[in-house]
Amino acid sequence: MGFLRTAWPWRALVYLLSGGLFAIGVYLGVGGLFSAPLGTVTRVLCATAVVVFAVALAGPLERRRLALVDRGGGGDGRPEPRNGPRTAGYGAVSVLAVGWMDLAVVLVSLGIPGFLLVTPLQPTATTWQSVAGPVAGALLLPVAAYPVAAWAGVRGAVARAVLFPKDRELREVVRSRARLVDAFEAERRRIERDLHDGAQQRLVALTMKLGLAALDLPPGSAAAKEVGEAHALAKEALTELRELIRGIHPQILTERGLSAAARDIAGRCPVPTDLDLDLPGRLPAGVEQTAYYVTAEALTNIARHSGADRCRVTARCHDGVLRLDIEDNGSGEADPARGTGLTGLADRIAAADGRMLLSSPRGGPTLLRAEIPCGGPAS
Repeated sequence: MGFLRTAWPWRALVYLLSGGLFAIGVYLGVGGLFSAPLGTVTRVLCATAVVVFAVALAGPLERRRLALVDRGGGGDGRPEPRNGPRTAGYGAVSVLAVGWMDLAVVLVSLGIPGFLLVTPLQPTATTWQSVAGPVAGALLLPVAAYPVAAWAGVRGAVARAVLFPKDRELREVVRSRARLVDAFEAERRRIERDLHDGAQQRLVALTMKLGLAALDLPPGSAAAKEVGEAHALAKEALTELRELIRGIHPQILTERGLSAAARDIAGRCPVPTDLDLDLPGRLPAGVEQTAYYVTAEALTNIARHSGADRCRVTARCHDGVLRLDIEDNGSGEADPARGTGLTGLADRIAAADGRMLLSSPRGGPTLLRAEIPCGGPAS
């Protein structure tokens, strides 16, 4: 019963009536043309033009009508109907057949209780019929909302399936994936900040205190030896922590951009790396982060698995797309199916609305190409 107190019965009724009245309008227009004092050829041409126009209008009209039976009520995020045989065919069916079915469901569902409600106005109605008819009609009128709403729901589902196949679901997947990547990057930045401002500062203070303590101890004593070893261990821990922070989110990427960060990666790669970077200044932060991750992971894979003695990183921006090529002269046969590294790269690039291409024949060379849209503003 709570359903009857909502706006959905009225919205379903308006949804069905709009389709039915549109179909009636088309038929009345065609009938009026054939009854007009025109030549036969002119009548046929004009009637055909009316039907073609109505069929073309039916697709966009369905999008507007769907807002009445969508959960949000506004159809937000729904793409425009696709032009082509699918939309034209559905428009023809809607005008020629389905619109009449919409109208028939409304007339049958509301006609029976409506007929009972006006029973007292019928001249042949008895006293009992005049009393029982309106009562039965009043009881059946709320029930009529259910078949109307059910048929509207079916019609809406069919229209969504025909006019918008998978588009809304795919868009939501892409958006949710982008939100997950953004949340992951924000968490990485938080961890990097906490390590930099917390643990790293404490290790620096500890290293300094151990160094000062070693100066106050007698040289060559057992205590001086133990403090010296502790001082060396603290330095190693500080170095490892700095490397960890740099791997989480390199400061050089934030301050100086992708070109400087790529040179830093190449300088630390065990395999000699040639760089050919021609970038127009700073790129959007998300693009730089994705490109940095791809470069770092690809060079790590080359050093571990390829057996290459030389590699090359090339970066160009063309028509709003960053093209990043990473090539090595190793043994080839890189296969995403044999490990998660390349699959992770492909997922990361796809989350940035890009794509990854891989060429790795037996004996090499291996070329990994990432194409990442970078049309947004730099930040």
